[in-house]
Amino acid sequence: MPMPMPMPMPVTTTGIAANPVLRVPAAAPAEAAAHFRAALRFQTDVSDVAAALGSGDPGCVVLDCRSTASWNQGHIPGALHLPTALISERATELLDPSVPVVTYCWGPGCNGATRAALALAELGHCVKEMIGGFEYWVREGFAYETEQGTARRDADPLTAPVTEACGC
Repeated sequence: MPMPMPMPMPVTTTGIAANPVLRVPAAAPAEAAAHFRAALRFQTDVSDVAAALGSGDPGCVVLDCRSTASWNQGHIPGALHLPTALISERATELLDPSVPVVTYCWGPGCNGATRAALALAELGHCVKEMIGGFEYWVREGFAYETEQGTARRDADPLTAPVTEACGC
């Protein structure tokens, strides 16, 4: 049986095959730097949160915005529990507006941490979202608390380095 012919690449007006990555040109370096600098003002990751919490003086409050049942299933040690639906009525009594807040929810498929961060920002808090959420906290091998006590899983080698640090 003959092998099927590969599909031809789209051809640009110059006759060179179109690169799907560069179909929309990359931003100029200064524009890219501004974008990525801004992104880091709004987001942090689980490794940086773990390092901050491990320092003894994190300089921020880590806030789990999930339901009580989700909190009980597992949460980051030292995190404050405040479901998103309760932020408007309870944030003032629980949070110091001079201390930045890092929100987290389940994982990358959930925008609960984004909604919580928005609610807090609208109340005047400096806030960042922890990308990856609780899912990546656990997948990277960090300890978490449950109703039964503290637990930890081995790091998933597809999400975390098998050595001490990823080097980023």
